[in-house]
Parts: sequence; structure tokens; C-alpha cells
Amino acid sequence: MFIVRILLLPFSFLYGIVTKIRNILFDTGILKSKEFKTYSISVGNIAVGGTGKSPHVEYLIRLFEETKRIATLSRGYKRESKGFVLANSKSTFKDIGDEPMQFHSKFKTINVAVDGDRRRGIVKLQDDIGPDLILLDDCFQHRWIKPSLDLVLLDYSSVGDKQYMLPSGELREWKSGINRANIIVVSKSPHIYSPIEHRRITELIGPKHHQEIFFSYIVYKEIIPFNNRAKALFEKNILT
Repeated sequence: MFIVRILLLPFSFLYGIVTKIRNILFDTGILKSKEFKTYSISVGNIAVGGTGKSPHVEYLIRLFEETKRIATLSRGYKRESKGFVLANSKSTFKDIGDEPMQFHSKFKTINVAVDGDRRRGIVKLQDDIGPDLILLDDCFQHRWIKPSLDLVLLDYSSVGDKQYMLPSGELREWKSGINRANIIVVSKSPHIYSPIEHRRITELIGPKHHQEIFFSYIVYKEIIPFNNRAKALFEKNILT
């Protein structure tokens, strides 16, 4: 694995240069990020997978669902459909992707949409649904959109570690990209609160004056059978 990483480093360097130039073009206004009238929160990260974007989107849904009309917008990874799709009672994971289907199944009061073109997706949601809040799933690198609030996730176990750019590592962009975020959430933190550890992690991250840092942790609930067949197996103590 180490040898493969070394061999891929030149490609990582080139990828890093491309992403840096792209960010500079957006930062200087040569490439334009579009703002929308509907309030939006982007939930993303700077590394591929594993930071818990979907659980944090679900947390925001639970936080606002009683007071706001919510829509989620995702790319719809690995779906078989094309273009803009708004989930309905007949939708499956093939239509909208696994994670949007998870949102759709769990939360009946929200609108779940997918579109590879996020700008078009937001316009469609504004015109057809008129939500109060749009939650943008995995949108931190999609800089053609300027969300109202940028939330970026960092895995607790990776803070302070040496990380490499794709394809030799897991970074989508240089760590300096975190500076764009309004809120930094350190996910998968220890459940037990430690002021000393929180201070250590905060110092390693080095947030800017405009940024807030929060820590989240995982709580596992009891296993719940998802249908009658699973319930029957569960009652037979198959899992013990």
C-alpha cells in the first residue's frame, strides 16, 4: 500500500494544483458562485467518505423540521435516473440513490431531490416547492453555488494526521480549503467530554476568527426490525 501511494504521489500533486487553481479562480471572482434567495446549508468535507455527512444532514432535519419547510438536494450517487428527480411514494434507490432514499424513508414531511447540476436543482426546488431551507448534501467542493452557511466535517481520528491528495490519499482538496467553512464539526468524537482534549483538537485545526467549532459523537440505539420478516427473525433470537 505504501509503495502504491508513493507511485501515485505525482498524480496527487497534479490533482492538488488543479484544485488549488480552481479555488483561486472562485476566490478571486473569475469563476462566479451563485447565491439563491432560499436559505441553504451545505454539509460537506474535504476528504472522501467516512465523516458522517448523512447523519449530520439528518440531525439538521430533526432540528428544523417542526419550524421550517425543508428540502434536501443531493447528487444522487449511483442512481440510474438522470437530471432532476423529486422523490415520491414510488421512488426507489435506483431513482434517487441510497442516501437520499434514506432521507425519504425516514422523514415524510420533507422534500428529497437529486440533481447533478446543483444550480438547476435549487431553481427547481424554489419554483416547484418553495422550501424555507435547502440542505445541500456533500456540496462543499461544488463552488458554483454559494450556500448561506457552509458546514464542513472533520473526522476526529484524522485531525493532526498527515493526509495526502487523491489518488494517493483521501483529500479532495488541500486542508486550507477548510478556511471557507463557517462551521467546523469534528465528527466521531469521544462521548466523554474533555476540555483539555477539545482544546488540543481546536489548536490543531486553528480556526479563523469567522469560524465556530463543534464536536459530535455517535450514539447507537437498539436494533429495530425494518419489516415483518426481520421482526420474526429478531424474535427468534437469530442475532444472539
